[in-house]
Amino acid sequence: MYALVEFKGRQYKAEKGALLKVDRVDAEPGAKLDIDSVLLLSKGESGIAVGTPYVAGAKVSAVVEGHEKGKKIIVFKYKPKKDYRRKQGHRQQYSLLRVEDIIGGA
Repeated sequence: MYALVEFKGRQYKAEKGALLKVDRVDAEPGAKLDIDSVLLLSKGESGIAVGTPYVAGAKVSAVVEGHEKGKKIIVFKYKPKKDYRRKQGHRQQYSLLRVEDIIGGA
């Protein structure tokens, strides 16, 4: 059983026990989250439920495992022959969510 969920503007495939790397959420490690925006729900042998846009009554419960930073990227802008150069670094912050349960809709 799996579900496709929309969380913070992005789509993820959630299976029971899976670890999702999402954009950082303001929650302490160990906090529980419920994701109600389920786009598709696969019920195994009984078929697939596709939402319009969301599956009614379906939700995914997850727990925050922790937070981490991604790989550093360098943003470098310049204009040739104009002595204009800007160098900036960035590290995206992520949260790790462990999917505990997928509750099926009608």
